[in-house]
Amino acid sequence: MNIKMPDFDVKKFVKDAGSTLSRVVQLTEEKLGTSEKTEMDRHFEHLSERSDCARTWTEKIVRDTEAALIPNPANRVEDFIFEKIEKQKPKRLSNLEYLGLDMIEGGGEFGQDGAYGSALIKVGQAEQKLGSCERDFIGSAGMCFIQPLKKFLEGEMKTITKEKGILESKRLDLDACKNRVRKARSMLGQQTAERDLRVAQSEFDRQAEITKLLLEGISTTQATHLRHLHALVESQVRYYGQCNKIMNDLQRELASMRPPTPRLRVNSEDVDLTSGPPYLSPSQNQLSVQLLTQGSNSPNSNQHWQQQTITLHTMAEEGPKPVPASFPIVDDSVIAELVANSDPNDISVL
Repeated sequence: MNIKMPDFDVKKFVKDAGSTLSRVVQLTEEKLGTSEKTEMDRHFEHLSERSDCARTWTEKIVRDTEAALIPNPANRVEDFIFEKIEKQKPKRLSNLEYLGLDMIEGGGEFGQDGAYGSALIKVGQAEQKLGSCERDFIGSAGMCFIQPLKKFLEGEMKTITKEKGILESKRLDLDACKNRVRKARSMLGQQTAERDLRVAQSEFDRQAEITKLLLEGISTTQATHLRHLHALVESQVRYYGQCNKIMNDLQRELASMRPPTPRLRVNSEDVDLTSGPPYLSPSQNQLSVQLLTQGSNSPNSNQHWQQQTITLHTMAEEGPKPVPASFPIVDDSVIAELVANSDPNDISVL
C-alpha cells in the first residue's frame, strides 16, 4: 500500500530556522547591550501606546460590566463555555424571581384572606416583575454594549497585536542584517549582507506602514464605542424606570391594605396610640388630649375633635417640691375611653 507523504520543503524549513535563530541572537544582544536597536518614530510609539491602553481598559470594562450584570462567577463561566461551543445559554431564574416565588407560596400557606398573606403575595408578584425586568436588562446590555466591545477585542485588537508581532520580527531581521554588514570581512560577504539589508529594510518599512494604518484606526473605534455606551445608559434608564414604577405601584397597594389607626393629638402634636400614655414636661401645667375622627357637626369642617383637658398641679400643701423631668398625665383608661367613644370605621389613618 502506497502512503502519500505530505510535501515537506526542507529549504524553507532551514531558512525559517535560521531566521528564528538570528532573531534570538539579535534579541539577546540587545538585552545585553552589545547590539543597536532600530527605534520607531515618536508618532508610531504614541499610536502603539494608545492601542495598548485601549485594549487594557476595554478588557477591564467588559469584565467589570459582566460582573455587574451577572454577579455569580459560576454563571459567568457557564455562559462563557456555552458561548464558545456556540450553544444557547441556559435560562435561569434570577434571585428576585426565586424570592418572589417563595413569597407567593408562603402567602398562600398563611392564607390569602389574612393581611400578612395577601401582602406577601403582592410583594412576591412585584419581585417577579423586578426579576423579569432585570433579565431583560441583562440581555439588552449584553447586546448593545458587551458584545460590540468583545467583537472589537477579538477582531481589530487581535489583528493589531498580530501585525505588531510581525513588525517586531521584521525589526529584528533588519537589525541582524545591519550587524552582519558591520561584521563582514570580505567583499563578497559585504555585498551579500548589503543585499539582505535592503530586502530587510523594504519588508520592515512595508510592515511598519501596515501597522501604522491599523493603529490610526483606533481613534475611529472610540466614536463607535461611545454610541454603544449611550445605548447602555439608555437601557439602564429604561430598566430603573420600570423598577421605580413597579415599586411605587406596590407601595400604593400596600398602603391601601393598611388597617386604620386612631389619630391622637397631645398639645397640638400627633402621638401614636401604640406607644403608651403621653408624658408632660415640667414646663407645662395641663395636657390637652384630642382624638381625631372623620365627620363633623360643623358645616365648615369635615373633621370632629373629641377633647379632654387634664390640669396638673405642681405645688403640694407642704410647699414647693422639685418637679420630675416627666411623668404620665393620661393613663391607658383615658385613651381607651376616647377610642371606645369614637367610630372605629370612621377614623383617619396616620
